[in-house]
Amino acid sequence: MNPINHVAIIMDGNGRWGLKKKKSRNLGHKAGLKTIEKIITETLRKKINFLTLYAFSTENWRRPKKEINFLFNLLEDFLIKKTNQLNKNGIKFKMIGSKKILSKKLNKILLNSEKITKNNKNLQINLALNYGSKSELINAMNLIKRKKINISISNLDKHLYTTNMPDPDLLIRTGNTKRLSNFMLWQLAYSEIYFEKKLWPDFTIKDYNQILNNFKKTKRNFGKI
Repeated sequence: MNPINHVAIIMDGNGRWGLKKKKSRNLGHKAGLKTIEKIITETLRKKINFLTLYAFSTENWRRPKKEINFLFNLLEDFLIKKTNQLNKNGIKFKMIGSKKILSKKLNKILLNSEKITKNNKNLQINLALNYGSKSELINAMNLIKRKKINISISNLDKHLYTTNMPDPDLLIRTGNTKRLSNFMLWQLAYSEIYFEKKLWPDFTIKDYNQILNNFKKTKRNFGKI
C-alpha cells in the first residue's frame, strides 16, 4: 500500500459548472469553494501532510477583470472568515506563487493567514496563486545564479516555492481536461496522475477517496522494474 504524503489538485470546471447551472461563472467559483472545504476536511481526516490547490495561474490574468475581482474577493473573504478555524484544526496555510502583482490588501491577508498558522503540523495547505511552473523554475535558476552555487537537482529543489516539501504523490485534475496547465512541472515528474470527468463543484468525498484508494494499490516503479 503506497503511503500518501502530498496530494495536488487542479480544481477545474467551476466556470463551466456555473454556466451550466445558472449562466454565471461566478456562481461556479462560489460552489467550488464548498468543495474545497470538504476536501480539506477529508485530507485532514486521512492524516495526509500536504495538500496543494491550484487556484489561479499566471495565465489566468487573461480572464475578464470582473471575474478576476470576484475570485480574489472570494479568497479574501474565505481567509478572513476561516483562518482561525484552520489554526484551530492545526492546519498551516502557505501561498505558493508570485505575490508581486497581487493587491496590497490581498498580500496583507495572505501574510496574516500564513503568520497565524505557521507553527501548525496537522496539514499544510499550499494555495497556488498567481502560480506558473515555468516562472517558478526561472526564478529558482536566477536565485542559484545570484548565489553562485552549482546547478543541481537538490539546489533547484531548495529554490522552488515548494522547498522543504515532498513532491506530490498524486495529482488530481477535475473537469474532464487532460493537461497540466503549467502546474508543478518539475515536482510532478513521478506523480501518479488522475483525470476526473466531473467538474470541480460536483467532485465528492466519495470520488476523492476512490482515487486515494486506487493510488494506494498502484505499483510505482520510479524507473525500476
